[in-house]
Amino acid sequence: MYIPSFNKFENEQEAISFMQRYSFATIITSVDDIPVATHLPFIIEQRDDKLVLSSHFAKANPQATEIAGKNALVIFTEPHAYISPANYEKETNVPTWNYLAVHTYGKVTLLNETADLLARTINNYEANYLQQWNNLSDDYKQKMMKGIVGFEIIVDDLQAKKKLSQNRSEQEKENIINTLSKSTNTTENEIAEYMKLTKSKQ
Repeated sequence: MYIPSFNKFENEQEAISFMQRYSFATIITSVDDIPVATHLPFIIEQRDDKLVLSSHFAKANPQATEIAGKNALVIFTEPHAYISPANYEKETNVPTWNYLAVHTYGKVTLLNETADLLARTINNYEANYLQQWNNLSDDYKQKMMKGIVGFEIIVDDLQAKKKLSQNRSEQEKENIINTLSKSTNTTENEIAEYMKLTKSKQ
């Protein structure tokens, strides 16, 4: 991913926090030189000094049959906003887009059992449902688990970018923040909040 120096995340922990907040991501692998992608919810964990991503495919998904041992790219991205040149001080400007994105790379390892993965996934996304899941019959749970393919990825490369008008003047940043904060679009509001946070650290 192309990342100018002023668009870098502060550190890896900031990128991990972003991934955990926007954990519905896109996993991309290649089959016969053709990119294949699936959109999945991920668990993002730090185990000792390693960053581990865990998720599962539907077994019927063709990507699931080709993924073992493959290198994968997982993209985490969510809030984004169109930036109008009306926010700039000079007329000689063009529109752009503000956004945040994290790209992670690593090799896929299939999991032999998925019970623990499902329990951790439920606990991560809806902890209150875990008791209901645990009370379901073993036959039902086994049937559900036979329909999925669990996997994990140990991240060996992480690239994180936040394009939040860092290269603009202070007045222009304020104009953009005010415009996005007043929007009825919640993702634009989120970009405004990220801009405020980044601006406060500069």
